[in-house]
Order: sequence, then C-alpha cells, then structure tokens
Amino acid sequence: MTKSIAVINAGSSSIKFAIYDASDDARCPFRGEVEGIGVKPHLRVADAAGAGVEERSFDPQGFDHETATHEILGLAHRLLVEGSVVGVGHRVVHGGLKYASPVRVTEAVLDDLAELTPLAPLHEPHNIAPMRAILKAAPQHPQIACFDTAFHRSQSNVAQAFALPRRFAEEGVRRYGFHGLSYEYLVSRLKELAPELAGGRVVFAHLGNGASLCAMKHGRSVASTMGLTAVDGLVMGPRCGSIDPGAILYMMQRHGMDAAAIEDLIYRQSGLLGVSGISSDMRALRASADPAAKEAIALFVYRIVREIGSLAAALGGIDTLVFSAGIGERDASTRAEVVEGSRWTGARLDSARNDHCGEGLISADNSSVSVWVIPTDEERLIARHTAAMLR
Repeated sequence: MTKSIAVINAGSSSIKFAIYDASDDARCPFRGEVEGIGVKPHLRVADAAGAGVEERSFDPQGFDHETATHEILGLAHRLLVEGSVVGVGHRVVHGGLKYASPVRVTEAVLDDLAELTPLAPLHEPHNIAPMRAILKAAPQHPQIACFDTAFHRSQSNVAQAFALPRRFAEEGVRRYGFHGLSYEYLVSRLKELAPELAGGRVVFAHLGNGASLCAMKHGRSVASTMGLTAVDGLVMGPRCGSIDPGAILYMMQRHGMDAAAIEDLIYRQSGLLGVSGISSDMRALRASADPAAKEAIALFVYRIVREIGSLAAALGGIDTLVFSAGIGERDASTRAEVVEGSRWTGARLDSARNDHCGEGLISADNSSVSVWVIPTDEERLIARHTAAMLR
C-alpha cells in the first residue's frame, strides 16, 4: 500500500493542495486547487502529467475553508485507491518568535498561531482554518505546520532589529522575513543545478502577487526585504511594500482613517493595483496601453533594483541572481528590466535564453553575475519536512 502525504497551502479565497509519495517527494501524483471560496467555489485536480481528473463547482452558501478542507481530504482518499494519507503538511505564514522549525499541530499550537493574526491578517486565519478542521474531524491524521518565517531565523540580531525601545523587541517586534519555504526550496534546487554557486553570495527574487528578495550566503538567509509583516519591502500586487510610517500617521490624522482602514489600504488597495488603478495582475498591466500601468510596472522594477543593491551590500557583493514565483518565472520583460537596472553589478542577460527559459541559466556568457530562473515548489518542500517529522 502506497503511503502519501497531503500538503495544504491555504490563502484568503483559495486552498492549493498536492499529494506526494511519503517516501519520494519527487513523486506528486495529484495536485489541485479550490478557488473562489466565499464567492464561487470551484475545485480542479490534475494528475502528474497535468491532465484533469476532477472538476466541480459548489454552492457558495456556507462553503468556507473548513468545508473546502473536508472536500480535499475526501477527494484524496478517493484518488488513493491503493494507498492512504499518513500525514498532512501545512504552510503557515507567520511562526513568530516561538516557532523556528516545523512542528506537530495541536490545539495549543493553533492557539499560539491565532495570536499572530495581527502580524499576517491576510494569511494566518486561513492557514489555521484547515488545521482546526482536520484536528476536529480527522484527528488520526498527524499534521505538521511549516513556517514561512523559520528560514530567516539564521539572520543576525542586527539584521532582524528595528530601532525601537528594547521592550518591543522583547515581545517579538522585529524583522522576520517571509517566503522562507520558497527560498529554502530554491537554494536546495540551486545546489542541484549549480552546486558551485549555491554556497556563494546569492540574491533570490520571489516575484509574484506577494514579492520579496532574500540575500543568502552559504545557503543561509542573511537579509530579507520583508519585515515584521508580509506587507513590507517590494511593491506587490495589492500591497504597498515599504512606506514611511509618517505617511500612515498623516492618513490617520488628515483623513480620519483607523487601523482597520489603514490595514485595508496597505494590504488590499495599494501596490500594482493602487498605482495603476487597473489591476494587481502583471499580465493585465503588460497588456495595457494606459500610462498608469506603465508607471506601476516601472515602480515595481525600480524597487526591486534598489533592494538588490541593498542586499548586495549586506552580502558584500553578489555572485548569483535567481528569479522565481509567478512574475519571476513567467515574465521575461520584468527579468530583463531588473537585470538592465542592475548592470552596475556586471549582470548581463542572454536575450534568447531569457525569452525561452522555463528553468536554467539566462545570463550571457560574459556576465559577471550568474542569472537564473528556477520555479519554486513550496508544496514539495512542505512534503519533505512533513515526511521527516513523521519519521
């Protein structure tokens, strides 16, 4: 009988899931997504070859993350005719000070994580909901929580510190960094593709609807663009990225905005969406002739280029630049513009490689910086951690 691990990656209106062979995380026979939760729920599942195996829609009334989780577990058991799910791994965005490595899920752990909701309001409640649902309905399934913040705990105290009174640092107000599961997977993949580069000075660019950069040396996180929350750093789809705290005080005082209104503004109304007034989707902005779309793209690229300079300073130089996530993997124009803006590093692209790359080297032969595209796979890394914890 085949033993499998289910991986659940829950977002605000969707749950991505995948099923892996517990003894070989390279084998993923099924993966899918329930999207449109709360609006128009729809489930799609594909096999290892990408062929659809099941597709269904649901009545949105009463269909929440808990309901979606039950559907996913039931589906997993139906698909694994000659196997069984022996564990469930989850992506959790914020682990706070307490959780710096994967942990077995208990009610006490979930209570701890719920207290971190103000630090990740878009993610933490939805990360927790499937875990609570499984703990209640199927407690025989061991669950492992894997944290996006954990990878960055290798950073120095200086890199994690804010210049605030010490009492705030002692209660956990510090730079955590995010997308850690993605970065951990990417450095492991770079070790396979180019082991001579993976231990050097590498800047990884996770560019998607959420976006960040991470500086690594010897395969360990040295600095990140994200901070206490996942709204800091780069311009993102609907998130503003770095902002002068004085601007927030101004909006509160001048426009009477309270904390909830500010949260909605910086998490849901800003970024590419706010600057363009069109969309948070890079594909829509690239297709638009509106000058505001071009301005949004220019700001997105400008901030990446500036932060590459910052992280190169933290590393004492840069040897390798790696693009990943939705925009980083699929938008050749963004990659070209970022590398062009970083010419001072000695980085040069090979246009043909950049235009036709799914994974691999895209820099020119005379480039001083090795530039790569590597698709990320957070779910596979979660499966790997879950299997290790169960062993």
